[in-house]
Amino acid sequence: MRWSDGRRSDNVEDRRGMGAPVVAGGVGILGIILALVVALLGGDPFVVLQQLGGGGRAMGGAPVSVGRPQQQTAADNKLADFVSVVLADTEDTWSKEFRENGGTYRSPKLVIFDGVANSACGRAAGSTGPFYCPNDQKVYIDLNFYRQLRSQLGAPGDFAQAYVIAHEIGHHVQHLLGIDQKVQGMQRRLPQAQANQLSVRLELQADCLAGVWAHQTQTQRGTLEQGDLEEALNAAARIGDDTLQRQSTGWVRPESFTHGTSAQRQRWFVTGLRSGDINSCDTFQAPKL
Repeated sequence: MRWSDGRRSDNVEDRRGMGAPVVAGGVGILGIILALVVALLGGDPFVVLQQLGGGGRAMGGAPVSVGRPQQQTAADNKLADFVSVVLADTEDTWSKEFRENGGTYRSPKLVIFDGVANSACGRAAGSTGPFYCPNDQKVYIDLNFYRQLRSQLGAPGDFAQAYVIAHEIGHHVQHLLGIDQKVQGMQRRLPQAQANQLSVRLELQADCLAGVWAHQTQTQRGTLEQGDLEEALNAAARIGDDTLQRQSTGWVRPESFTHGTSAQRQRWFVTGLRSGDINSCDTFQAPKL
């Protein structure tokens, strides 16, 4: 991916080395492990983290800092620079898309942190992976996730990293369009299995929107290089619900899926990539995912 000469975003909030205030006896390593297991089984890890951490100071508890500030290496700073360029590129793409459709795009903040960070959606741990918080309209990412993506999940490459950001920005686009709010309202009235199905459609739409961004950045700025598409598709495959469940437990529970299978995630990313049209991303009306 050609990115070094790209514009840098002003919307990056660098919290690396700052830690996050949490209460003594709060989440802890066991809580983080439990949240990871819940996430891999298709549940919401933030529910676990908020329940264990209390979402604020416990009665009589003094705030402490979890983890030691990490020294930022040249490689870390280069990765942070890369994230800033990708974020700027998504800003250019979606500002143009919204403007052409009579709207105004409000750029989100992207928070870089290490270890733990506070968000308006609760305490974030790097081990839970990147996420978008609609309550403060910020994307949160621990850059160590990219090392895990490469070494543990087998998805190396800068465009695989860009795909992750573009997917989370896709959630921001959904929020600006009111899609996630409608989905959450419907989910509250449904049994868990059906609510999970709506989550799958929401996540696959974010994959498709990431594909729309990839189409636009290639068409307008020619940033893609040979092998980039394969990197993104490999990343999508590695984080499919079926793949993650099979790796973690040895079996697959489709009723617990919240993000979609590897094949579905790849298919919807390619749908957006080929069309470059947000209208092609209506996963909620699609008879087949």
